[in-house]
Amino acid sequence: MTKVHRAELREEQLARFGPMDLPFLMLVLLLSGIGLVMVLSASFASSYYESGNAIFYFTKQAVFAGAGIAIMFVVSRMDYQGFRGLSLPVLLLSGILMIAVLIPGIGVLRNDARRWIDIKVTTFQPSELAKLAVILYFSASISKAKDKMRTFRYGVLPYGMVLMVIAVLLMMEPHLSGTILILGVGAALLFVGGVRLYWFIGGGALVAAAGYYIVGIMGYGSSRIELWKDPFSDMMDKGYQMVQSLYAIGSGGLLGVGLGKSRQKFLYLPEEHNDFIFAITCEELGFIGASIILILFALLIIRGYWLAIHSRDRFGSLLIVGITTLMAMQVFLNVAVVSNLVPATGISLPFFSYGGTALMIQLTEMGIVLSVSRQIPAPRAG
Repeated sequence: MTKVHRAELREEQLARFGPMDLPFLMLVLLLSGIGLVMVLSASFASSYYESGNAIFYFTKQAVFAGAGIAIMFVVSRMDYQGFRGLSLPVLLLSGILMIAVLIPGIGVLRNDARRWIDIKVTTFQPSELAKLAVILYFSASISKAKDKMRTFRYGVLPYGMVLMVIAVLLMMEPHLSGTILILGVGAALLFVGGVRLYWFIGGGALVAAAGYYIVGIMGYGSSRIELWKDPFSDMMDKGYQMVQSLYAIGSGGLLGVGLGKSRQKFLYLPEEHNDFIFAITCEELGFIGASIILILFALLIIRGYWLAIHSRDRFGSLLIVGITTLMAMQVFLNVAVVSNLVPATGISLPFFSYGGTALMIQLTEMGIVLSVSRQIPAPRAG
């Protein structure tokens, strides 16, 4: 190999494995840091009440955040092409875990739902892994199928079967929010992958019919819809959580009551450090502070889609589209639930809600985005 060839090879490698995207990285770290602060503020009352240690939840979350950030940096240094080979094993593993969680003695029952597996150190939701598994598998498979995605046999049927099996397993837990997220991400990847629009119209009609049957005829979730319409009609029982959430948001006003000074977190608002942490954020930081956080999320989402557009190949682009769409759906639905814009579904807020394994998986996903960003060709000078 001549010196010229070696120089060209080095130049190609540098172009292929350049620096990770700094704006995306800074936004992830900033949101993770703010999220940790809010977990500390929102959880210390319930943490002290339940364990006698006011920083118990914060300490666990901080450990998982540190581990997650370390994993993010490790993943960001990998060649994302290697995730192709992992896509099917991860999908099969998530399927096995979703079956296992339904078995009494393995799955932990909470609030009439069996969604968690106790792994001693913490609890783990197989649905969190399933979200990533769908993104990996769909991205790897769709990027190979290319023009075949326009056909029913190759572009609709196999992916529809995968989504249907996962949706059935999730509804057996039951886990409505997880089902919505996975179906939404799967649909987004199929749309970007080239599936024709009329299949989405047909699929949407099918989902709507299934939803009507489940809610209107079977009655599952009908009480949630009634409470969504008027949570104050049963404000001391089933509507209690939503009423307390609205009190928290309203109490914050424009500037908030001050960091650490929330009143609703003193055992008034259930799940104040988990699914409803944004309500405490609104109370303490006010409309302006909450808006700044939402702007940061919006910037992260926009940057993610920008990276997807400029990705080196179809596989990398699909990976980022899936991960970014998942995050966008979670942020929108969490904020909408907390403010009673949509019926309660139990969706966590990325980087903010308490949950160690979920946070680690989210940061792993961010590492995948950063890995793809390192192979985006640098603009040529001149």
